Amino acid sequence: MTSRTRIQLLSPRLANQIAAGEVVERPSSVIKELLENSLDSGARRIDVDVEQGGVKLLRVRDDGCGIAAEDLSLALARHATSKIRDLQDLERVMSLGFRGEALASIGSVSRLILTSRTVDASEAWQVESEGREMEARVQPAAHPIGTSVEVRDLFFNTPARRKFLRTEKTEFDHLQEIIRRLALAHFDVAFHLRHNGKVVLGLHEANDEGGRARRVGAVCGPAFLEQALPIDVERNGLRLWGWIGLPTFSRSQTDLQYFYVNGRAVRDKLVAHAVRQAYRDVLFNGRHPTFVLFFEVDPAAVDVNVHPTKHEVRFRDSRMVHDFLYGMLNRALADVRPGDPVRLEDKPPMPMASGLVAGEFQGQNEISLPAARSELPVTELPGWRGSGAGYQSRQPRKSHIGEAGGAYREFFAPLEQVQVGSVSSVGTISAVDPLPATQSDVPPLGYALAQLKGIYILAENAAGLILVDMHAAHERITYERLKAAMASEGLCGQPLLMPESIALSQREADCAEEHTEWFRKLGFELQRLGPETLAIRQVPALLGQAEAGQLVRDVLADLLEYGSSDRIQSHLHELLATMACHGSVRANRQLTLPEMNALLRDMEHTERSGQCNHGRPTWTRLNMDELDKLFLRGR
Repeated sequence: MTSRTRIQLLSPRLANQIAAGEVVERPSSVIKELLENSLDSGARRIDVDVEQGGVKLLRVRDDGCGIAAEDLSLALARHATSKIRDLQDLERVMSLGFRGEALASIGSVSRLILTSRTVDASEAWQVESEGREMEARVQPAAHPIGTSVEVRDLFFNTPARRKFLRTEKTEFDHLQEIIRRLALAHFDVAFHLRHNGKVVLGLHEANDEGGRARRVGAVCGPAFLEQALPIDVERNGLRLWGWIGLPTFSRSQTDLQYFYVNGRAVRDKLVAHAVRQAYRDVLFNGRHPTFVLFFEVDPAAVDVNVHPTKHEVRFRDSRMVHDFLYGMLNRALADVRPGDPVRLEDKPPMPMASGLVAGEFQGQNEISLPAARSELPVTELPGWRGSGAGYQSRQPRKSHIGEAGGAYREFFAPLEQVQVGSVSSVGTISAVDPLPATQSDVPPLGYALAQLKGIYILAENAAGLILVDMHAAHERITYERLKAAMASEGLCGQPLLMPESIALSQREADCAEEHTEWFRKLGFELQRLGPETLAIRQVPALLGQAEAGQLVRDVLADLLEYGSSDRIQSHLHELLATMACHGSVRANRQLTLPEMNALLRDMEHTERSGQCNHGRPTWTRLNMDELDKLFLRGR
């Protein structure tokens, strides 16, 4: 046996460099570890100085509890930490950094200086470590209560790693995103960032709801906060709160998605799947939702020690977590209704930080925000509501349909009851229903004025002009009625003349047998013929032409991966959406004013009425200030 094949202990230097490869990928990896240590120390202000994107210098200074002089050299040792003591602590981790490898790994690939002073110490102490030798030198120093960590010349002794770094701007963008992500999770901590001597970010403490909203606006942009729905729900020991972007405020990338588990930022497949399901019916194809969400759960029910960088977590009951997230988000989006205007002057001013400039809101005095129904408790932000407006729980609105409802319902009857027809091709516009004497009686979408080019409905409400895409709006109304009818009447199964046999793994077949009753409720009848064979004897009538075998395989893959699947429901909804599209009012169909008004009233009562089945917006509004600006009135 040669010496190369003999088992031997790694040197501390090599072990630290291997660990550094897992923890320290780029400057943003360093800043994440240092900031997490500062937050765990109870800091209320953190200052970050960066030079050349973090490659030349990274300095993090906090006002936390500090490190005792006798522990300074130990802080740079591997597997040394003050945050866990035994296995019980590891099973209920609440701190951000706990592995005890960060400083040792960073020190092995840089020149590191750690200076700290505790509250009861008369002076500060400093420890230095440089590269591979890891020789710690401790000496007295001047420093206020707290800790400073200075990291210079990252990867100076590992040039191969340095070659993989990107440009200074790219590295700094990654670093800045880490700070923003942590700032959203710790509203009570002030964050200040300077790059090459220039102030880039200044976030002050946010100890109330208004301050939290301001920080979210500073990090995510004011446009997100204008188009976001606050949510705060708690069920069975699980709590979800934060802000979810309206479907119309979607992105081409997943760059505005922040999800936290007990204050820890994570990117989890189970969470992403639940969010995609919740937005499925209202998001345009290829777009991604936006959200800032905080999920709170018993620390013993989540394992945060499954990834070196702690970006992933594992839930003890993943099915329950998935169903909770999907159910709460889906309900919140479904309950969005055309709401009363919320005036921006009632909102707290946005901080002048992170690229925000004065006057961004000039000319935008009002925005239209949805109302949440009483079934979903929501966070009410001080200063974010006008008089009787905004996100508030409310009872179902009083119907404004009146006598127009009869004619409208005959014309727009659900597909399974009546066919479209029975109305004259040209509606006569002889008079417009006058608006009520009091503005409070005007419904959110107002009253119809006319029809434009046979496509759009023009209406007037208390704020200004409403424009409605009548086909898109009626498509959503019909679609929701078809879904409700399917839910109440159930799915009719269609037996196959020749049962279809499919080959599966034993694990998949076991899963199918375990969920036999669930498949039956969805219209499938499955029978196990052998350890790795399944027979499909019945499929839902609406899916008679679908590839039943492939669909069952996909559903079983989801069940094994996430504990749930919506593929069957998704296929059914696609068919219902097609039926709704073909059965909805078409362009160039002339409607009477009563029919248009009835359509507006139904939109106000229909779930997800802000988007059609394909995710396109169904209506928009121009308030009086925007109209005046178009014609230069008051200039």
